[in-house]
Formats: sequence, C-alpha cells, structure tokens
Amino acid sequence: MRIKIGKANDNDFVINDPQVSRYHALLIQDEKCDLLLEDLGSTNGTFVNNSQIIKKHVTSEDKVTFGTDYTVSIRDILKRDNDYSEEFAFLKGIYDDYMKEKIRIQSSNQFKTRLFQSLPFAVIGVTGIVLGFMGHTNRGFFVFSFILAVCAPTIGIYFGARQAAKIPAQLQHLANQFKIDYVCPKCGTFLGEIPWESLSNKKQCPVSSCRAKWIRT
Repeated sequence: MRIKIGKANDNDFVINDPQVSRYHALLIQDEKCDLLLEDLGSTNGTFVNNSQIIKKHVTSEDKVTFGTDYTVSIRDILKRDNDYSEEFAFLKGIYDDYMKEKIRIQSSNQFKTRLFQSLPFAVIGVTGIVLGFMGHTNRGFFVFSFILAVCAPTIGIYFGARQAAKIPAQLQHLANQFKIDYVCPKCGTFLGEIPWESLSNKKQCPVSSCRAKWIRT
C-alpha cells in the first residue's frame, strides 16, 4: 500500500495547510505490514516525533509533523478513509459487559440487603420454636429470647443499611470506567449509555470535526 501525502487534491491523504508541499511525503506499507515514511523533497520538511527525516521506518503510534504546524499520527494517515468500523465493533462488547455488571451489582446487593434485614426475624422465630420445646419455665431462655427480640432487628437494619450504601459507590466506579472505554474510537467522545445497536444506526460519529465512519458501507 502506498499513501501519497500533500496539499494537492490527487493525494491519498490531503492536507490543506500552507506549509505543506503539494506532494510532501509518501507512506509505504509492505506485505509484512512494515511502514516506511519518505519525504518527497518538501519545502518545510517532514518530522517524526519532532526529528526531521528523509526516509524512516515508523509505527502506527508515531506522530508526524508535515511542514511547521500540521501534526498527525501514522494511525490516522492509515485511516485516511475515516473508517473506524473495526474499532467501533469492539465497543459492542464493552456496552454489553457494562450492562450485565450493572444489573449484577444491583441485584446482588439488593439480595444481600434483604437477607441482612430479614435474617434476624427468622432467628427470633426459630428461637421461639426452641423455647416452645424447652418449656416456659426456663428463665434463662426467656431472658435470652427477650434480648434477641429487641436487638436482632436493629442489628439487621444496621447491616442491611451498610450493604445498601455500597451500591452507589460500586455503580459509580463502574460508570467511571465505562466513560473511559465507551468512546468514539477516533475523537474519544463519550457515547453515553446509548445502546451500541442504536449508535450503529447512525453509521458515523455525530461530532462535526470527527465524522468517523462506524459502519462500513
């Protein structure tokens, strides 16, 4: 693959910048996917990671400056047709995993909260049955049952409230990571909690300065 770079409209990667030559540089990707960037005798030079080059092997992560001002990553040059469909498809798994984990946190904590709140009352009931078998003349069992009846519900409410208080923090941590991961693969704009299928119907990023293609047409 050969990508011609410059200001002229017949280049593969067109740069509308006065400091960029009409035919400024050439990016070549061979059969092994190795990348070679070559300056084509431009007026203001080509710089890779701030070092001027004539010909240099590069990686997709390298930053290139054409002329004095225009800087772009090699990755973006390779995406000259603005096609980010592969990266966007990966977001489906991120959204699905987020929703599953969100539901798990809510249901799991609700179950534990109700368990903590109801268990003391179950204990009181079991104790009452035991006292029935032991007889009502045992004063020690009677006192123990009375104390349990007073204290157990309070303890259950306390631990139930503690468990319920964990839910917002866990959901917030999950949401924070989701905001980092569920973004446009080009411009990094957070896509909200909109289902992936709904976003795919839009086919491209709505940010006017991005317009990355999400679905290959």
